[in-house]
Amino acid sequence: MQDRGWGPRLLFLALLLLIQHSTPGAALKWLTLDGKEPLVIAKGGHSGLYPDSSSQGYGTAKDYSLPSASLWCDVRLTKDGIGICLPELNMHNCTDISNWYPNGAKKYTVNGVPQRGWFSVDYSLGDLDKVTLNRSILSRSDIFDGFYQILTVDDLQQLKKPRLWLNIQHDKFYTDHKLNMTSYLLNITRTFAVGYVSSPELSFLRRVAPRLKGSNTKAIFRFLELGELEPSTRLTYGSLLNNLTFISTFASGIMVPKNYIWPVNKDLKLASASTSVAQDARKAGLKVFAAGFANDFDFAYDYSFDPLKEYLNFVDNGNFSVDGVLTDSPLTASAAIGCLSHINSSAPSSGKPVVISYGGAGGMFPSCTDLAYKLAVEDGADYIDCPVQVTKDGVLVCMPDIDLFSGTTISNSSFRNRISRIPAIKSTPGAYTFNFTWEEIQKNLKPEISTPYLKDYGLLRNPSKRNAGAFLNLTKFLALAKENTSLSGVLISIEHAPFLLENLGFGVTDEVLKALNASDLKQEVIIQSTNSSVLKKVQQLNSSYKLMYKIEEPILDIEASAVKDIAGFASFVAVSKTSIYPDNIKYLLNKTRVVEKFKAEKLPVFAYLFQNEFLSVSWDVYNDPIADINLFVKGAGVEGLITEFPATAEAFRRSPCSRGNSTPPYWKPVTPGKLVNMSRLPALPPSPPPLADSDVVEPPLPSAPIPLPSVPPAPAPSPQKEGPPPATNAATSSTASSAAILLLAAALVSLFLI
Repeated sequence: MQDRGWGPRLLFLALLLLIQHSTPGAALKWLTLDGKEPLVIAKGGHSGLYPDSSSQGYGTAKDYSLPSASLWCDVRLTKDGIGICLPELNMHNCTDISNWYPNGAKKYTVNGVPQRGWFSVDYSLGDLDKVTLNRSILSRSDIFDGFYQILTVDDLQQLKKPRLWLNIQHDKFYTDHKLNMTSYLLNITRTFAVGYVSSPELSFLRRVAPRLKGSNTKAIFRFLELGELEPSTRLTYGSLLNNLTFISTFASGIMVPKNYIWPVNKDLKLASASTSVAQDARKAGLKVFAAGFANDFDFAYDYSFDPLKEYLNFVDNGNFSVDGVLTDSPLTASAAIGCLSHINSSAPSSGKPVVISYGGAGGMFPSCTDLAYKLAVEDGADYIDCPVQVTKDGVLVCMPDIDLFSGTTISNSSFRNRISRIPAIKSTPGAYTFNFTWEEIQKNLKPEISTPYLKDYGLLRNPSKRNAGAFLNLTKFLALAKENTSLSGVLISIEHAPFLLENLGFGVTDEVLKALNASDLKQEVIIQSTNSSVLKKVQQLNSSYKLMYKIEEPILDIEASAVKDIAGFASFVAVSKTSIYPDNIKYLLNKTRVVEKFKAEKLPVFAYLFQNEFLSVSWDVYNDPIADINLFVKGAGVEGLITEFPATAEAFRRSPCSRGNSTPPYWKPVTPGKLVNMSRLPALPPSPPPLADSDVVEPPLPSAPIPLPSVPPAPAPSPQKEGPPPATNAATSSTASSAAILLLAAALVSLFLI
């Protein structure tokens, strides 16, 4: 007789497998001490955006993080023995107290070190009623400074069922001021549910831990930096790592700076392997929590400036998982744990949105090099891009800019004086590719990684790969693409075509099409340009290629007639991120209707340029590059991304949270304009007029070179403090078809470019 019980059993197993594959982390055993999901500990709430320990910060962290997340409060005592939450002992570092009590600064000795400032022990809670919180890290935005009052630990109970983590420090300092931190803590744990109490002071934790055993509060010993002295034993925290068995006699876990587990050297390179701290803690029966996470601090270059990648290295590395992370950015930590962990590396990507590289993986290697392109393919880009430039001997090459001062080492070479001023291309002098042969570039110049945030913020990219890789000509680029069958295709960018044709006699558009035909490339080809005349010519000569019109300037609106004009010659349109979500000092304003208008004409929209650095994204997305992608894909409905970090876009696509119907709060796109409405930002200037037909329609490319007019010599540029020196040599050029035309063009150009 058939066993009818197997039907329901098989159905149950199928449902179980479906749940496991649809919800990351669900029904999967974590490599934590108890096998449970790692804990997100919100340091002072959402302190990466709001002032540490503010009501808005705590509320945001609780409402939008993982349900199990804990709210961290650094407890300080007031003169009347009330516990308040402040990130610093010296109130001057995190409040506006000096405005209210300008003569209130005092000098105290704290753990043997003299400190001068304003301290809570000199003020009652009533005295602090008007004092408000400021950001404690000055590199962060100040628009919420002065908004929020100081909170007591009791105030946190106003949040619905908060999970509290109280951190206690400077017990002796309070004792010296006739205040009893032990009594306060024990009283508060009897009154409220406190999940964890941590302290970096052994004597204090040993004293209170036995008295916490009757409650559900767990004691955690917090390690400070390796070389710092623990105040009660005068031993370094590094040496105390050898006594974890002793620590386990009074604590249920330890908290360590993240570099205890994954060391980072002075060059910001990650160690090749983790230390044994996590495993040693496990042997002692201790949970291990890692501290020091934020979206806007220096990262090891191995993480590609992606904070989610760093979290995953601590919670989902295949060997161990920490039991929790202390972070200023709890929503990002929640997304890493809840949406990016336990994803099968061999599982197929969703393929949406479409990902186009920018200079290959231009955030990790010099743009447009073989290494950048190969990494882009490995990282999951659908299309790799080639910005086509022309050399003096007519070779088509893939280089980030027509000016060699961008993306090469020319500023440190003997060729740095070979420059010209060409107003038709740019207002400042440049060293243009058409003044150099391909051999000269290959033998004398190296690629150089872009550093868009170096000048203003001192932020480097991957210094160890600063000059790695080699530039490719278009033929080799197409061959590389052809070899990588995982690619959907290539994007070829053509700029300055009218100038090259009219002034130098070189038909770059025609030459690109010849190279494509000769390559016998099987994948799809997209031709991109800011010149409508280029795309119209390609449309006439080869209707099989897709065409992308790139709108270079930010726009806030576009006339319907201009949209129709673009739809007549383009397959897609690429617009800047600020054309979709304009901002005011990195705070998003309301979404424009640009995407909506293009989609009404069935024109898919690609947004550019996506980068990982926290400086490249808005405060609204809490300096999180994946939250930024989510905003444009889910919030604005763009079909594609153009990015220097394809791996980050691919991580977004592979997450089940990007595909499922049930979206957790930490993965939902943010609401633009919300933070602006809460702040006191300065007013913006009037909006520019909408993009019109006249901005799009251009005369067709000439069918033959136009003779150069006689132009008086331009005055030599004056020396500048930065950038290339004044022009000293003639600009010369060539065509691939005729050496005679090359020489004539060079002679004529020299008459008016110097």
